[in-house]
Amino acid sequence: MKTVLFSKKAAPDPELLTLKAELLAAQGDLASAYRQFNQAVDPELVESCVYQISAVKARCNYLIRAIKERSPETAAAVQIEGESAWT
Repeated sequence: MKTVLFSKKAAPDPELLTLKAELLAAQGDLASAYRQFNQAVDPELVESCVYQISAVKARCNYLIRAIKERSPETAAAVQIEGESAWT
């Protein structure tokens, strides 16, 4: 009689991998936006950089939430702990 101690890992979710790749790209965009902000001298350019940073941060937050919702480990934790709010 065989006993199974460990179950096989499921194949990685292609959409989850895509979301993680997009998050890495967005983090690069955020670093670039901060570099531009640090070099901006003109008040209009500073304002533009602030909006760009805000937009990229919003995208990163969305991607992080989407990854957490799609990740099996997180889904199991949410079922155990009950409903939680992502920030």
